[in-house]
Order: sequence, then C-alpha cells, then structure tokens
Amino acid sequence: MSGILKTSIARKFAMALSGLFLVLFLAQHFTINFTSVVSPDTFNEISHFMGTNFLVQAILQPVLIFGVVFHFIMGFVLEIKNNKARVVKYKNYNGGANAPWVSRNMIISGAVVLAFLGLHFYDFWIHEMQVKYLQGDMSGLNAAGEFRYYEETVAKFAGQPVRLGIYVLSFVFLMLHLLHGFASSFQTVGFNNKYSKGLKVFTKAFAIVIPLGFAFIAIFHYINNL
Repeated sequence: MSGILKTSIARKFAMALSGLFLVLFLAQHFTINFTSVVSPDTFNEISHFMGTNFLVQAILQPVLIFGVVFHFIMGFVLEIKNNKARVVKYKNYNGGANAPWVSRNMIISGAVVLAFLGLHFYDFWIHEMQVKYLQGDMSGLNAAGEFRYYEETVAKFAGQPVRLGIYVLSFVFLMLHLLHGFASSFQTVGFNNKYSKGLKVFTKAFAIVIPLGFAFIAIFHYINNL
C-alpha cells in the first residue's frame, strides 16, 4: 500500500475514492435515520437487521471503519505534503482571492467531522458493541420486549441541548467539507464529460441537503420530546 501511494497523484486518487465510498455510506445512513422521523417501527426493523446481519457486521462494517480511518489519515498526509511543498510563501498572499474558504480549509472541516465521529461512535457504536458482545444480548429488545433502537436514539437528544448543539454544528462542518470534497473527488478520478455540469449541481445539492437532513432529524427528536 505504501508503495502504491508514493506519488501525489496516487494519494489524491485514493483519497477521492475513499471519499466517494463514504458519501455512499452517508446517503444510506441518512435514509435509515430518516425513517426514525416518519416510522419508528420501520427504523427499529431496519436497525435490527443492520445490527444482526452477518454480511453487514462482519464485512461491510470493518470496510466502513477502514474507509473512515484511511480517508482521514490520507487527508492529513496530503495536507502535510502540500505544506512542505510550498517552499515559497508570499507575504501578502490572499488565498481567498484564488480559492474559497471551504477548499482552503478542508483539513479544519475534516478535523471537526472526525471529532464528531468520535462522539457519534461513543453514543451509538460502542454502546451496540457492549450490548451485543459484552452482555451477549443479540435480541435488540428492551425490558418491555420491544425493539430498543428508536428509544435509544431519541434518548440521545431528548433533554440534551448541548449534545444537540454539538451535532448540529458538526453537520454544518460536514456540509462545508462536502461542498468542496464531493465535487472535487469526481474531478480527481477523471470524470470530465458532458454530464460534469449536472453532476456538479448534484454534488452541491447533496452537500447541503444531507447534512441539513441529519440536523433536522436531531432537532426533530429534541423538540418532539420536550
């Protein structure tokens, strides 16, 4: 792997592919989470399937974790390499005149998203691992004999304004990260044809709608349980 990623082009290409992979996960994750707003029963059923299916747990989940770690490590590597490559720095250089803030500060938005993922993993993934593998409870049921996923999700936001604020702020930074990263990923892998203009519109819409959708879900569960 280290040999393959020795060149700058290879690193950027790998970064773009991992980013596109994570975008697919975001779309799937949002679709599942949004069912918690419209149908708690559907959310419970899908969550139980995702949490107990062997293919998801043993194959897709490790691949996802690797993708997240790889993407962020590669992002930091590219940032370090880019900084070292800037031998000549102009004293009066105005970065904003050459590139928008989001493209010049991907490392900042990425770092915030990474910190948020740590909280999100603590809130949900670690809890699931404890229940399923430490406590040995694979049923997904609560004390009343009902699926527990919806009530546990709601409990993270009900009466939790600080956690809600952190989640919403993190989704704003996710939006900023996607506004540049999603579109540039396609450019990096060489997607440049008559559909490029339409694809750019789609990536911008996705970058805005999906993070706002996640924020809406969190706010909905907070307000709905005041």
